[in-house]
Amino acid sequence: MITSLFNFEKRNLTKRFFSQGGKTLIQKIFESHTEDPVSAGAIVDVGIDVRVARDFGGANVVKHLENKQLPVDNSTKTFFTFDCNPAGSSQKYAINQQKCRMFARKEGIKIFDIGVGIGTHLAIEENLVKPGQILVSTDSHANILGAIGAFGQGMGDLDIAASWSRGKVWFKVPKSCKVEIKGTPGKYATPKDVTLKMVGTLGANGLLGYAAEMYGKYVAELPLAGRITMASMATEMAGIIMLFSPTLRVLKEMGIEMTAEQFENTQPDRNAKYDKQFVVDVNNLGPMVALPGHPDNVVPVSKVEGTRLDSGIIGSCTNGTISDLVSVAKVLRGRKIHPDVVLKIVPASKKVYDSCLQMGLIDVFAEAGALVGSPGCAGCAEGQIGMTGQFEVELSSGNRNFTGKQGKGKVFLASPETVASSSVVGKITTWEKLENGMVKVAPRVSKSFVVNSDSIPQKKVVQKKTSKKKMESKPTVFTGRVWKIDVDNIDTDMIFHNRYLTITDRKLMGQYTFDNLEGYKDFAKNAKPNDIVITSKNFGAGSSRQQAVDCFLSLGINLIVAESFGAIYERNAINAGMPIIQLKRDGFNKIKNGEKVSIDIKTGLITKENGQTVKASPASPTQLKIYSSGGLLDVEEN
Repeated sequence: MITSLFNFEKRNLTKRFFSQGGKTLIQKIFESHTEDPVSAGAIVDVGIDVRVARDFGGANVVKHLENKQLPVDNSTKTFFTFDCNPAGSSQKYAINQQKCRMFARKEGIKIFDIGVGIGTHLAIEENLVKPGQILVSTDSHANILGAIGAFGQGMGDLDIAASWSRGKVWFKVPKSCKVEIKGTPGKYATPKDVTLKMVGTLGANGLLGYAAEMYGKYVAELPLAGRITMASMATEMAGIIMLFSPTLRVLKEMGIEMTAEQFENTQPDRNAKYDKQFVVDVNNLGPMVALPGHPDNVVPVSKVEGTRLDSGIIGSCTNGTISDLVSVAKVLRGRKIHPDVVLKIVPASKKVYDSCLQMGLIDVFAEAGALVGSPGCAGCAEGQIGMTGQFEVELSSGNRNFTGKQGKGKVFLASPETVASSSVVGKITTWEKLENGMVKVAPRVSKSFVVNSDSIPQKKVVQKKTSKKKMESKPTVFTGRVWKIDVDNIDTDMIFHNRYLTITDRKLMGQYTFDNLEGYKDFAKNAKPNDIVITSKNFGAGSSRQQAVDCFLSLGINLIVAESFGAIYERNAINAGMPIIQLKRDGFNKIKNGEKVSIDIKTGLITKENGQTVKASPASPTQLKIYSSGGLLDVEEN
């Protein structure tokens, strides 16, 4: 079987060409999970193999299910993962974690509790998901499953509650694009550097709405850890997913065997047709860095070399594998962290942590003066190590550095090797220069660290009895004052910052709307019910937090109009019954801030006070059905 599979792989991976007729990998995955016809743009019901809620969002999933008295469809396919606050060190997170525990005990759902690791990494390590399967999660980086040729998608808590109850969700089949990584990177370039180069080349919305399928000699030879790094940043290009067809090497790393036929179903056809093609040239690429505030503002490390550093953070779903930490240990062995720098290291999972212990890496990190945290996400949400203070300069191996996401400091993104090397020197530099003695290393001043965990309060969950809603006619024409916000790539931290993520009561969310968006921090104080937000490209980029939609509903905002929406945000708004439509740039330019307009979401017609009209894209039939029902969880009930 192995020989025949090797021959099949060699025959199919040596060279692929594209002409009409063949199927893409995303098409094959969708067709194997739905009875509906699959084509780009079609809305289909998709069966879900694995559905996950994290400690972030999990309590809201429980709330939705209990409020609607909805059953869990299949507890063996359903999981909780506590990775946002892996130490349980925030009282608010601890309360939400305990709500999830109590629900899990009642329903027989498995929990990967605090300290076990990042849910997406566990899905791969534990073989919860295999190539060709589908996972949904409250994690906006669930598309990391593209690393193994599976479809993963981050969703809001309403979506996840529906998937837990029904075992399936609706999807708009994404367009497919081919991305070829061309050339051979330099000796000191890592998969993270290649990924940053790709993000910088394609931009923050370069993959908007696309499922990208990866090609090239570099990709074909990339081990699993490198694929995880690359796949984890599809979201930072607004992509639906970045899919890597599994190779024999990857299957071996996963401990999975396949027949030739099964393997074929995880590969796109040789004549697969793509809607778009990109080429990213990485020949002789060196270490790269993303400048503060924007993951796509990428330059060679040499452009910022010598920048003073206060802290470093190594980990996250992007760079917390054992492969990453072995590389970090190589840098730190026999060296000390600069006295002015604090370096924090967070393994992606307990399995990675245990491997570090067995290999002596924890000793290397401790002797160097680094702080090693509990396995988990690291630095992505309030309450984790990796936060910054005002004027602090941090170098992170993570995937996001949006303004304010990790505090008030400035955050650069780079590879683990660059973070570790810079933490030793005290300034941004490269492993090449440190290894070859091309930079000065300061003498070490001893530091000690104490990590305390708060006790976890418990709170009883009272199940509410609810009766079926009576269907009411809902308006499809909205009239209100316009807030015109001409800013591209407004992310969910700008809309509803992660420091408020433990809030589960929608009534309390509105006051924090846009309080991290420069120029609009007083939005919540000045917004009035029935106001309409009209904005530009990729609105709602970033995380899967439902609160970034619910905060507008809390304020009584009627409607959001944008040139385009982040993929997860679009789903969350539709499923919450929040009207959203898209408006092209020429139409956007015809509308003034503060003017009163009427918008018909069924036709897309925008009528100004002077009688002039502007045409937007109307809401889809699926969107209107969910909206008229009052939200996704009310569709079946009604």
